[in-house]
Amino acid sequence: TNFITRMYNANPFEGIKIIEDYNNNYLISVIKLDKSKYSSTSTMNRVALVKAQSQVNTFLNGSTTNMNYVVTTTEKRSANAKEVTTETVESIKQQSSGFVNGIELLTNFDSVQEENEMIFIYIKMIENNTN
Repeated sequence: TNFITRMYNANPFEGIKIIEDYNNNYLISVIKLDKSKYSSTSTMNRVALVKAQSQVNTFLNGSTTNMNYVVTTTEKRSANAKEVTTETVESIKQQSSGFVNGIELLTNFDSVQEENEMIFIYIKMIENNTN
């Protein structure tokens, strides 16, 4: 826990990392949440868990990504001028399915970098190196 916390504070990141020690490989999931958006600690803890499970599931099981790009052009004419307005809308959807078990909260702490932000670090052992 101390090693991973120091590693995070030295070089903050969000998402998935693989950590190795002498005997095991661990997958860690780092979640950052704005404390002011949650009415209770239990709600914030639940949101962090669900986001971590989603990150780990996407990492382990993959996902499909769809992107739509829509360009709309409108033209207005007046007696003296012509005005053309172009609007671009981009929509990206990512979908993943699967089940992740064995993910545990390793630690959570207040962010040193950002005020009012809570960092959650979840861990899952993914491989035993003692063969």
